[in-house]
Amino acid sequence: MSELITAELVDLDLSAETKDAAARSLAERMAASGRVTDLEGFLADVAAREAQMPTGLDGGIGIPHCRSTHVTEPTLAFGRSASGIDFGAPDGPADLIFLIAAPAGGDADHLSILSTLARHLMDGEFTGALRSATEPGRAASLIRGDAPEAAEAGAADATGADEAGAGEAAEEPTTAAAEATPPAAPEPSTPAAAEPTAAAAEPTPPEPAAQPAVPFRIVAITSCPTGIAHTYMAAESLEKAGTAAGVEVFVETQGSAGFKRLDPQLVADADGVIFAHDVEVRDKERFAGKPIVDVGVKAGINRPAELIAEVRQKAARGEVSAPARPTAPMDKGAGATDSYATRLRKWLMTGVSYMVPFVAAGGLLIALAFAIGGYTINKAPSVADHFVWTEATSWAALLFQIGGVAFGFLVPVLAGFIAYGMADRPGLVPGFVGGAIALTINAGFLGGLIAGLIAGAVVMAIQRVTIPPVLRGIMPVVVIPLISSVIVGFLMFLVVGKPVAALQKGLTDWLSGLSGANAIILGAILGLMMCFDLGGPLNKVAYAFAVGGLANPNEGSLKVMAAVMAAGMVPPLAMALATTVRGRLFTKAERENGKAAWVLGASFITEGAIPFAAADPLRVIPSAMAGGAVTGALSMAFGCTLRAPHGGIFVVPLIGQPLLYLLAIAIGTCVSTALVILLKGLRGASAGSPADTSASDASGVTVAA
Repeated sequence: MSELITAELVDLDLSAETKDAAARSLAERMAASGRVTDLEGFLADVAAREAQMPTGLDGGIGIPHCRSTHVTEPTLAFGRSASGIDFGAPDGPADLIFLIAAPAGGDADHLSILSTLARHLMDGEFTGALRSATEPGRAASLIRGDAPEAAEAGAADATGADEAGAGEAAEEPTTAAAEATPPAAPEPSTPAAAEPTAAAAEPTPPEPAAQPAVPFRIVAITSCPTGIAHTYMAAESLEKAGTAAGVEVFVETQGSAGFKRLDPQLVADADGVIFAHDVEVRDKERFAGKPIVDVGVKAGINRPAELIAEVRQKAARGEVSAPARPTAPMDKGAGATDSYATRLRKWLMTGVSYMVPFVAAGGLLIALAFAIGGYTINKAPSVADHFVWTEATSWAALLFQIGGVAFGFLVPVLAGFIAYGMADRPGLVPGFVGGAIALTINAGFLGGLIAGLIAGAVVMAIQRVTIPPVLRGIMPVVVIPLISSVIVGFLMFLVVGKPVAALQKGLTDWLSGLSGANAIILGAILGLMMCFDLGGPLNKVAYAFAVGGLANPNEGSLKVMAAVMAAGMVPPLAMALATTVRGRLFTKAERENGKAAWVLGASFITEGAIPFAAADPLRVIPSAMAGGAVTGALSMAFGCTLRAPHGGIFVVPLIGQPLLYLLAIAIGTCVSTALVILLKGLRGASAGSPADTSASDASGVTVAA
């Protein structure tokens, strides 16, 4: 692993006039050293982070930073501007600019180093030494923290042996040392030694007087969107302000390197809480019932003394937060600014993610039963009443009936875990009840979706009601399941169930009658959805739509299932083929991923294309979507059907028109491969800088194109 910063990554005469130009100048040094693979992509990530919140700090510091897929290893570049650059700090332009680049999966060790730098930036002596450094190597050593002597020498040489400046720099530690003297008390040690005789005569009075008062204790949480810099700077600032105010401050930094929870006893004993955050505080319920000051992370950096004073005032007035309401599983990682649409998507994906294993197990068992016993196996008697060990049809019937039981949980599980995602465990009972009712009234998959949302909403509403303490113990076990089940049952049976059932029937009939151009258009749309986010929400919506049709299969729903699986196989297969045909357009890591993508694509694991899309989304995703649309449309046009919800090429014997089905996949794969090679080739032909070429591991791109 290379050093975090080297002399080549330091510019002591940064001539940029804007923050974008400064970021570009420093990023170019990173690209030249091979630490950034795509300069423009990295700068776009930096700009996106900057758009969330300005990265200028009081004291003339700019600290643009981001996590990016275009970064090969944690890297820091430093620039010093004579005229100053506006990074949005309240006190004006910044003359010290640190560009921090962390890989998308940056390891904890290096992120810890970055957090250490962020804490150092709160030290005036450290920033003063950087302002006076005369050589890039010395500045890099100072930032790394491995050459304090060199840093001091650099600070002394900065103004050409400016004795006055050096004297001023030396006075600060002296003052700080003087402030730190009382606890150590070196001078009073002599009188203290002379007093024991007198104290021995009257030991009782001095002891109560010497007993220190218990200090006010604060626990704090700091976090920012990327968790690299502001998180740790706010922590350092709060700790220093606490020391100055005689207050004990314990900080939990919820940063990119993960977080270590504060000791529960420490939280229980705390007199007040400070949240300095720009993303949702994790496990916030720990701090319920205490005085809380809730602000943005920059407030923790810029005015920590005010926050400490405010929380002490709240404690003195007896102001405490309300008891915490249970946080739903899918909301625990939610950002503070998440919209309702984002939360709704997460709730729905919770239900789908828990439903998929039931779909895979039940659907594959049913498909195998049809393969062994034929399509009349669904009319076989119960194996509990009739089972012949030596007959294949009996085994096929066993598989079919086990699969049918597993598949029967599809809608209740979907509804139950949508409600779970919204309201945690209290949502499970009404969610499952609503899902089961959806099956009873033939509301199907759509009924399950609506039942889950209703159940979650009902439980969330009940949880907001103020309950006497004596009843709180039975609420999640008795009261909430009882009341919510009654409400959900009433709504599903008598209000929304019948209209949803009619809609479900209409959708089923529409799928049954699909033919010609309508079927082809639907296949293309489903193919686009499967390949747009490669296993993300839109992909899951298309997949869930197809799987829902398997609950009551007909010719149309079986065609939809076939088109969805075929399109989902295209992206990883296309990337695997592209890395084989034109490997020089891809990095070494991508070529290795390409080998695995053959198996992933053949197994209908669309996520196998994610590494390629993450590195180059503007070329990979459109190419994948084009191939997926072609495959989906062809599968529909060929009349291919599929009774299995998963399996890829391993369930080809269960597919109607298997040869045409494989042909559709092959054509779509070739379309995506050709497009991605064309687009990457055009990029290679237009790339001009050696840094870009070497960074992308495509030294032969121009020739190949």
